[in-house]
Amino acid sequence: MNIFEFLAAHTAVFYSSIAILGLLIGSFLNVVVYRLPRMLETQWTSQCREFLKLEQDRASSATFNLSLPRSHCPHCQTGIPGWRNIPLLSYLMQRGRCHQCGASISIRYPLIELSSALISLMLAWHYGAVAQLIPALFFSWALMALLVIDLQHQLLPDQITLPLLWTGLLFNMQGMFTSLEMAVLGAVIGYLSLWLVYHAYRLLRGKHGFGYGDFKLLAAIGAWTGWSSIPVIILISSLSGAIVGILLILFAKHQYDKPISFGPYLAIAGWISLLWGDSIIQGYLTYLGSS
Repeated sequence: MNIFEFLAAHTAVFYSSIAILGLLIGSFLNVVVYRLPRMLETQWTSQCREFLKLEQDRASSATFNLSLPRSHCPHCQTGIPGWRNIPLLSYLMQRGRCHQCGASISIRYPLIELSSALISLMLAWHYGAVAQLIPALFFSWALMALLVIDLQHQLLPDQITLPLLWTGLLFNMQGMFTSLEMAVLGAVIGYLSLWLVYHAYRLLRGKHGFGYGDFKLLAAIGAWTGWSSIPVIILISSLSGAIVGILLILFAKHQYDKPISFGPYLAIAGWISLLWGDSIIQGYLTYLGSS
C-alpha cells in the first residue's frame, strides 16, 4: 500500500493532514508576501547604485531574505518564538496583538493561513488522494502569493511566475492536466494574447493597459491548463476586474485613471479553470449547440 492508497482509505487522516499542511504553507506564504517585494526593491536599488557608481547603502547590505532575520514584531522588533508563531492559533490566542508591545497584528496573516487551508481542502475534495493533487496544491499556493503581492505592490515577481510556467510544462509532459502540446500552446497563446492587447491599447490610447508580469502569469497559467482555457480565463478575469473596478469607482472613490492590478483576477480565473475549465467549456458548447 503506497501513501496515496493509505490516505484514500483513511479520509480523516487525509483531510486533517491537508488542512495542517495548508496552514503551514499559508504561514510561509505570509513570509513570501511580506519579504519578497522588499528583497526585490533592495536588489534593484543596489543595482541602480552600482550602475550610477554610487556608494552602496549600508542598511541595504544587511541580510534580508526568506529565512533571515527571524520573525519579529515590526513595531518593537521583539523576536517571535516558534510557539508563538503557530498558524492561525497564535493570532487567536494573542487576540491579534503582539505579546510584548501590544501593537495590532494585521488580519492579513490569519486570513492567508486560513485561505490556504480552505483552498487545500477544496483541492483534496476535488481530486482525492491521487498524485495529481500535489502539483495542483503547488499551483494554487503560487497563485495565492502572486494575488496578494500584486494587490499590495502591483508586482508579479518573475521569481514565482517563471518557475510556475516551467513546472506547468514539466508536469504536463506526463499529461497531468492537459497534453504537452496543449500546454506549450497555452503558454505561447497566453503570453501573446495580452501582449497584443497591451500594444494595441498603447498605440490607440498612448497608455499602458497591462504590465509584462500579467503576460507571464497568463503564460504560466496556460502552461498548466492548456490553450483552450485561455479565452475562458480572459473572459472571467476581464468581467470580474471590470465589475470590481466599477464598484471601486462608485463606492470607494477610486480614480478611474488610476491603475488596478489585473493579476489577482487572472489568478482567480486560472484557478477556476484548472478545476472546472473543461466543464465550463463543455457547458458553453452544449448551450451553443442547443440554442
